[in-house]
Formats: sequence, structure tokens, C-alpha cells
Amino acid sequence: MQEELKRRSKLFALNIIDLYNQLPKTEVAKIIGRQIIRSATSVGANYRAACLSRSKREFYAKICIVVEETDESIYWLEILQESKVLDINKIKNLKEEGIELLKIFSKTRKTTKDSMNNVKK
Repeated sequence: MQEELKRRSKLFALNIIDLYNQLPKTEVAKIIGRQIIRSATSVGANYRAACLSRSKREFYAKICIVVEETDESIYWLEILQESKVLDINKIKNLKEEGIELLKIFSKTRKTTKDSMNNVKK
């Protein structure tokens, strides 16, 4: 599962980069584009770091960042969509993948937190 999530989070970032290249050359699109590239590339980078963590606490801290960055990426996709900077059809699949990744990473975060709490008892 780890390797699959590494692959998917990297593909998500690469697809966001492709999306960025399709944005109109306006100042607003550039600003939003830079924001979404930062958050989307951070998803995969932090997930990979989580996979290399030395403890459950370290893994939990990193997976929390992954959840935040995934959610932020979805936010910027929503902004692109709702501001009509880009056609909704170009965003739809990316947004769906972001939401699916968010669900997976959120579940991982919850499972990790629960297991840490069980160890303390």
C-alpha cells in the first residue's frame, strides 16, 4: 500500500504541474498556480518522509502534514474552479483524486493516533 500511495501522490503532483502549465497567463492564475504546486508537491514529499519515519510519533507528525497539504491542494482546486480561472472539466479528475487521497491519509492519521493512544493505556 505504501508504494501505491507514493506513486499516486507523485502522480497527483505531476498532474498539478500539468494543470499549472494550462493556466491562463494572468497574475491571479500565477499566484494560485504557485500555491497549488507548493501544496501538491508537498503531499508526496511528506508522505515519503512519513514512510521513513523512525517512530510512530514521527510518522503521525508527518502524516498530519500530508493531510493538511492534501486538503490545501483541494482548496486551491476549488478556488480555480469557482473563480472560473480554468474550465471545470480540467479540474474534475484532479479534485476527485485529491479527495480520495485525503480520505486515505485521514484514515491513516486516525488509525495511527488510535494505536498510539492504545499503547499509552
